[in-house]
Amino acid sequence: MKNIVILISGSGSNMAAIARAAQKEAWQAKWGVRVAAVISNKADAPGLALASGLGLATEVLPHQSFDSREAFDAALMARIDHHAPALVVLAGFMRILTPGFVQHYAGRLINIHPSLLPAFTGLNTHQRAIDAGCQVAGATVHQVTAELDHGDILAQAVVPLLPGDTAQALAARVLTQEHLIFPQAVRAFFASRG
Repeated sequence: MKNIVILISGSGSNMAAIARAAQKEAWQAKWGVRVAAVISNKADAPGLALASGLGLATEVLPHQSFDSREAFDAALMARIDHHAPALVVLAGFMRILTPGFVQHYAGRLINIHPSLLPAFTGLNTHQRAIDAGCQVAGATVHQVTAELDHGDILAQAVVPLLPGDTAQALAARVLTQEHLIFPQAVRAFFASRG
């Protein structure tokens, strides 16, 4: 079995898009791929209830319980490794990970970012795209490296900026595309490995 562990901090909509694609497309029967667990660093993350409703195992590991980023990441690695993951997916996991964590999952750690990388790494991507006068924005699925929002690009979706766009309106349109390209990128990750 090829296990996917998904990390979330919030609503879990991208996690749900991946889980629903896996169920609808019978990834387990076809390729031996399944979402083994959803782990959040926030006990009140709405995505936990969403994951439970999809029949997924959930776990909470509050980062506030640890004295350092390194201690949290070590505990998180132990939780993840319990599921023997073939792939670890950051789906709105709002933590900067330590280099040791990233190295531990090198080649099997992916993230989605709400911009057309390499443009607008970090936060507030939608407002920054509007402020810069961009004609397009979008989302990127990429391999995670020790450098924030870098790494090989696995998939991108382009969304036009519209006259009078707000960051919230643009974010909603980008999120719709995220829900399409993230499952596609996960599917392609396993397809490329046989």
